Amino acid sequence: MRKWLTARPIAHRGLHDHAAGVIENTASAFRAAIAAGYAIECDIQISADGEAMVFHDDGLERLTETSGPVSAVAAAELKRVAFRSTADRMLSLGELCELVAGRSTLVIEIKSRFDGDVRLAARAVSVLAGYRGLAAVMSFDPEPVAAVRRAAPKLPRGVVAMRRAPDDPAAGTSALAYARHLLAAWPQFLAYRVADLATPPPLLARHVLRLPLLTWTVRTADERARTARHADQIIFEGFRPA
Repeated sequence: MRKWLTARPIAHRGLHDHAAGVIENTASAFRAAIAAGYAIECDIQISADGEAMVFHDDGLERLTETSGPVSAVAAAELKRVAFRSTADRMLSLGELCELVAGRSTLVIEIKSRFDGDVRLAARAVSVLAGYRGLAAVMSFDPEPVAAVRRAAPKLPRGVVAMRRAPDDPAAGTSALAYARHLLAAWPQFLAYRVADLATPPPLLARHVLRLPLLTWTVRTADERARTARHADQIIFEGFRPA
């Protein structure tokens, strides 16, 4: 897995450019990433009827002409929701797989509210079972990653993480449960915030556990150069890596 996962820079939410009307996590952004030869990172949220929809936010208001939680709307209706700056419409994970069709590596972040709900992980497993391209899943929450491991142990899986300040309310929340789920997930790669690459967890993961290490979100060529010795590949936006 290490070679294909880290072979190409990974376009964060596709190769998007809002100023040009190419909106994150849309077909246009994914086609642009494929054309430029990059791998693709994307996000999935669960719809009201249990479909995996390609969208980053919990709510619709930042990018679309409507508002409210994605999870309160059925998939068919979400596909009709208008974005503000593009004619693209929201894709399901299955539609994304059909669009990419093995032409680019997919790195799919399973969004979670850390509430024990693993339906989205189960749906992702179901969709990806029929996909013949290269794909991996990851999440900030190790519980859905553990669910992926149980249901599809051969599907590559990872954990997204960052250093949290001691006064961050989330820093110590359910630390024991997090550790238990992390052990159950047994991640095969780590995606760590670029600002935190020199901290112990990513160093341990890469140099002791020998896990592939991705870093997010790299936004300039200079930042890429500074982090090259710490990570195996970048998840980037805002520029085009050579």
